[in-house]
Parts: sequence; C-alpha cells; structure tokens
Amino acid sequence: MAARTKTTSKPRPAYRCTECGHQLPKWVGRCPECNAWGTVEEYGAVPIRTTAAGPVSAPAKPIAQVDGQVATARSTGVPELDRVLGGGLVPGAVVLLAGEPGVGKSTLLLDVAAKAATDRHRTLYVTGEESAGQVRLRADRINALSEHLYLAAEQDLGAVLGHIEAVNPGLLILDSVQTIASAELDGAPGGPAQVREVAGALIRASKERGMATLLVGHVTKDGQIAGPRLLEHLVDVVLSFEGDRHARLRLIRGVKNRYGATDEVGCFELHDEGIVGLADPSGLFLTRRDKPVAGTCLTVTLEGKRPLVAEVQALMVDSQIPSPRRTTSGLESPRIAMILAVVERHGGVKLGKQDIYTATVGGVKLTEPSADLAIALAVASSSTDTPLPNNLVAIGEVGLAGEVRRVTGVQRRLAEAHRLGFTHALVPPDPGKVPPGMKVVEVSDIGEALRAIPGRRARSKPRQDAAPQGVPAGRAPGRERAAAPVPAYPDEMMAGWEPLDSDELA
Repeated sequence: MAARTKTTSKPRPAYRCTECGHQLPKWVGRCPECNAWGTVEEYGAVPIRTTAAGPVSAPAKPIAQVDGQVATARSTGVPELDRVLGGGLVPGAVVLLAGEPGVGKSTLLLDVAAKAATDRHRTLYVTGEESAGQVRLRADRINALSEHLYLAAEQDLGAVLGHIEAVNPGLLILDSVQTIASAELDGAPGGPAQVREVAGALIRASKERGMATLLVGHVTKDGQIAGPRLLEHLVDVVLSFEGDRHARLRLIRGVKNRYGATDEVGCFELHDEGIVGLADPSGLFLTRRDKPVAGTCLTVTLEGKRPLVAEVQALMVDSQIPSPRRTTSGLESPRIAMILAVVERHGGVKLGKQDIYTATVGGVKLTEPSADLAIALAVASSSTDTPLPNNLVAIGEVGLAGEVRRVTGVQRRLAEAHRLGFTHALVPPDPGKVPPGMKVVEVSDIGEALRAIPGRRARSKPRQDAAPQGVPAGRAPGRERAAAPVPAYPDEMMAGWEPLDSDELA
C-alpha cells in the first residue's frame, strides 16, 4: 500500500532556481544553493503536502539478530587500495574517488575493474568522458582485459540504469559522476541538481542490489570535489587521489570511510605500462650514494599509519642580491623560515647573506613536524660543507626556543629505519623501545643535535660577546648555572670527528 498524502486546499506560490533547480518558498535575488544572481523565478503554485505513515519494507529487529555476513568486504585485487578501503569493497557500498586531471584515476579504476571481475561478480565500467574504443586502447596498454568486464559509453542516467539491469554487475565503475545527466531535470551535466539526482539514483540501485559502486569525481581549482557538498555526505567512502604529475608517486588517502579507518594511505607508482601498488615505497624518496654528501639528511615520516624514510636536501650559496632567496620544494615555506631562524639564533649558524634552497627527493611532500630536525641538520651540514653519515636518521620537532620535541610513533619510525639498514638515529628524549642493534642518541635541543655534524664546532662557533670578569661570555651576571652534560655519542658515529674543546663545553 502506498503512503497516503494529504493535500491542503490552499496552495502557495513556489520559486525555483533555473540554474540548479533549487526550490524556495519565496523570491530572493541570489540562489542560496549555487550562489547565482537573478536565476530564481516563480513557476506556479505548489500544494502543501504532508505524508502519513505507510508500510515498511522490512520489520525492525534487534541489532544482534542482523546478519553481518552480507556486509563482508571483498578484495578489489589491488592490495594498496584494499588497505585504504579497510579490507576491500563492501557489497552495496558507494565510493567516491576524486583527484586532479591526469593523476591516474581512470587508469587505476580500469585496472581494478579487470582484477575484480569474476564469473560470479561481473564488473560494469561506464565511461561518460571517453568512447568505448579509447578505453579499450588503455586496457590493452595496461593489460586490463577480462571476459567478465563489461564496457559501456553513456551520458544518460536512464541508459546507465538500463545497463545495470541487463548486466547485473557486482561492481559498477562510473567515470565520472559529473558527466552523467538525467533527462527528467533541466540543466547541464555536472550541475548541482544533476549531480544530486545521479548520485541518489545510483546509491539506491547499489543498496537494493548489493552492488558496490565506484564513482569518479572531478575537483575544482581549489582542490575541492566539484558539485554540491551533499555528494560527500551521501556516499559511504570518500578517497582523495594525490600526486605530482611530474613524479611517479601517487597516494590515495581516506577522507571518509564508514567501514574502516581514515588514517591509511595507499602508495602507487605510475609508469607507461599502467599503475602498480608499492608495498615498500621508501626507496622512491632516497638517493643511493657511495659517499655521503653535505646538505642531506634522512628522516622518517608517517603517511597515515605507514612510516616512510625520506631524504631532505639543503643548499646554501652566497647571495648576489640584497634580499637572499629562500626557495622550497616539497616543504612548507613558513615552516622552513621558522627552522632557519631557530638554527641561526640557537645553533650559531650564520644564514643572513646566503641563498638557501631546500627540497625533498622523489616528489614527496613533507608537512609533518617530525622532519624539522632533519631540515635543521641538512642546513647546518650545507653551511659547513661537511656531510652527515649515510647510516643516520633524524626525527624530531624543533620549537622556537630551540628545544627538540617528541613526535608520535617514534618506535614505528625507528623500526622502519632499522629495517632499511640504518644503524644510528637522533631523536627527542624518551624515545621508548629501541630496535635491537640500533644506536639512538637523545637530543633535547638544537645545540646538542648540531654537535653531530663533524667539523662544525671548529668552523662556525657562536659569537661570544665580552662579559664581566668572572662571568662566562654570553651570560648575564647572577644567572650562572652548571653546564649541561654532553651526551656520549657512539664511537662509530663520531669516528674521525673533532672533539669539543673546553671553551665550547663551558
């Protein structure tokens, strides 16, 4: 029995935006949905409707009696994508994958479509941006052919639903949701009303059939998903596909996930033959050298729960202009400016008339504060042209007072560095359990950390101002205190390095 609808006798005028289809009870100059001016028009009187109680599709039952086996995740055939999804695709789940043009969304999903297709679970790949022949050429190039993979090129929502009825797939991939339109609504494809209608229809079909759905979403120039914000609320999972088009690395991050955590990251490598998952991507961020080079330092960053060893590089040259350059690549400029100020003020390294260039290796972007100590060591190493050991990693956040602060996951970072063969580490105090065979040096401030650079103490001492007799240089009267103990560094790390003299110990 259909739900009963009561209609009052007194109608009232209604208004609708001709741009996005948003309905309003009164006229306004600007549409509150799409922010377009002068598009709200009256289109007739709409009766006021109230809905009475109707029949239910299934009776409510205690949650303990609900069968959870029907929502068991099924692998996509791509382990790195399964990691981000929380184990795989849940039947009936709708996933939105968004990314910039050319990042590799279509290539990845075509590979997923071929690997997930079986005789029991067919895959339907619907493209609204390319022809079927163009998709076939890409499938030949990346070897993504399967007899259980069905391909269709459509831009009408009714035709897409018709293909779903005919194929009855277990997985639907739609590329992209902004290119499909419904004939029942006015407006061009990609408009807020069209995106809302297309997403709503596909979500209903997915839930009714237990069909997993992967939707490709466009992004704006600001990096936001194009279309109404409601789209992100309707779907079950939102994934962000990131990567520099000039680098091989691609990352998938979970923004929203109803079936798993959002702190997992999937790593992929894009090449001519397609896109492949990287179970151990740390090698992309390192430069293998036979001899150490000045101005480089290694650190361990966390991408989600995954520790990655990355290399930070710094180069300092005499400036030829009144205002020295400060150029960064893969690092945040405000963070670099803060670290340079701390190194100069609390480390005694003169940087005022130097052009300073800092960068990462492999196109990785480091935004985590744990890379502060490695950046400071790289800058100081470049200033004295003295290299750091190849087997050393530096982990820690640097504060404005020169202190080295703790960061999360130090034990996981050290375990990853030890697995890759690194034997020494500079870390903040109290690092926790240290991997067997790894020698860890705890540093509490930037001064102690900079002592790890060979030859720096003799070449760039902090300037000592004159002081009254009986008072050490650089210290005000009445504020004398005992010198802090100098940590004992491992012999292997300090081999061939100059010892501290008595003046510096004071």
